Amino acid sequence: MKKHLKEFVFFPDVTVMLILFVGVLVYTIPSMLHWSIWIAIVLGMLAYALSEYLIHRFLFHMKTPESPFLLKMIKRLHYDHHIDLKDLKLLFLPLWFSLPNFAISSIIFYLITTNLQLTAAFILGLMAYFLYYEWTHYVAHRPIQPMSRVGDNIKKAHLWHHYKNENYWFGVTHMTVDRTLGTYKNHREVERSETARNLEERS
Repeated sequence: MKKHLKEFVFFPDVTVMLILFVGVLVYTIPSMLHWSIWIAIVLGMLAYALSEYLIHRFLFHMKTPESPFLLKMIKRLHYDHHIDLKDLKLLFLPLWFSLPNFAISSIIFYLITTNLQLTAAFILGLMAYFLYYEWTHYVAHRPIQPMSRVGDNIKKAHLWHHYKNENYWFGVTHMTVDRTLGTYKNHREVERSETARNLEERS
């Protein structure tokens, strides 16, 4: 486990996010006696928990784009990950995707609340869940045994997504939205897809 933890923490994109997370945490700590700060943190976590499904299903699994630029971008973000499941560079989300999304979400939250401390707490929640997401995704693709039955089920579902059928099991840290929207199925009832390992070949 120590080897894998070191590999995770010192991957450049993760390292940068951890440093930013600590910075926002240090800024937020003095305000944590206020209940509103904790609500903002939870809202940030819930926002990322929901977005992981929506982005994975509707952006990362979008129909193969005709634009060469867009195709290159989506291949880096997700298509190539389905081809090479062990490549760390393809496993983690790049900073050029994550940071602008955090910035846009934070600006929207600030425009709604007009409060810098609440916005920082919201960012803290987003980043905390993002790091949890990256770790869960890392565990799914490494020879690591999850410590709980829930974690084990989540890992199995993610691997079914890659090896069985790419049209199901979009959740990475939870299956709540999959179950709600009908994309969680018993893997024995789902047909094997010929394009699960190569999304670009889908018709």
